[in-house]
Amino acid sequence: MEARMIEAGGQRVAVYESGGTGTAVMLIHGNSASSETFKAQLTGDFGQKYRVVAMDLPGHGRSEPAADPAKTYHMPGYAAVVAEVARQLGVTDGVFVGWSLGGHIVLEAHNLLPDAAGFVIYGAPPLAFPPDMANAFLPNPAMGAAFAETLTDEQMAGFAAACLAPDSPLDLAPFIADIVRTDGRARATLAASIAPDGYQDEVAIVQGLTRPLAILHGAQEQLVNPAYISALEMPTLWRGAVQMIAGAGHTPQVEAPEAFNSLLSAFVEEVTG
Repeated sequence: MEARMIEAGGQRVAVYESGGTGTAVMLIHGNSASSETFKAQLTGDFGQKYRVVAMDLPGHGRSEPAADPAKTYHMPGYAAVVAEVARQLGVTDGVFVGWSLGGHIVLEAHNLLPDAAGFVIYGAPPLAFPPDMANAFLPNPAMGAAFAETLTDEQMAGFAAACLAPDSPLDLAPFIADIVRTDGRARATLAASIAPDGYQDEVAIVQGLTRPLAILHGAQEQLVNPAYISALEMPTLWRGAVQMIAGAGHTPQVEAPEAFNSLLSAFVEEVTG
């Protein structure tokens, strides 16, 4: 995949675009990942049908580290950069898709994107404050690695493995490579930002959202508790339920790309048709 660099939020951000000319679909990756995780969406039939845009968050992938971590490496900072990239690329009326941390960023950015056709989140349980982490997430030691500035090789391997279904045959190397090149301050600063007024109440956002919201979930997810999500009040929830993806864990866009792309395409067609 070829990246181009644009200036957003006072720094250089790597952006990828597919060859499609249909509805804009902007993809936001998770903690210690990059746009490489969306290769199956940027290429192939999905990317040829839609104008798929993915960006590396500051401090991730090929984007530059934040010049001021305290102003960038948290939900409001990331959301502002996402909205600015969307504005520069002319995709503010598209569908915004967030995986894991990216899902929280998409919710944080909802009021910065008033023309968005709809939102899709997965691997991202909406959190109020204080966050009900014990119920929103499943007990997994990899959660600690998600917020640590420095990681051992063992921690990185565990973090990568937790993003897949148990006993997945997929190679962990691409996931570990993304973790290695992530600015460790991004994880630590994010952890410190989970405090009063550090982010918008996401439970309140999904309760009051007037635009369509789709929530996808890998059936073999190791990090996020689907029961927590299903119990929330979400009046605009697509199809009235969380959409389960068989054979996938926390990363269905990689583990089950055909099923993931099919669901995402159906949502895009419904909200823009």
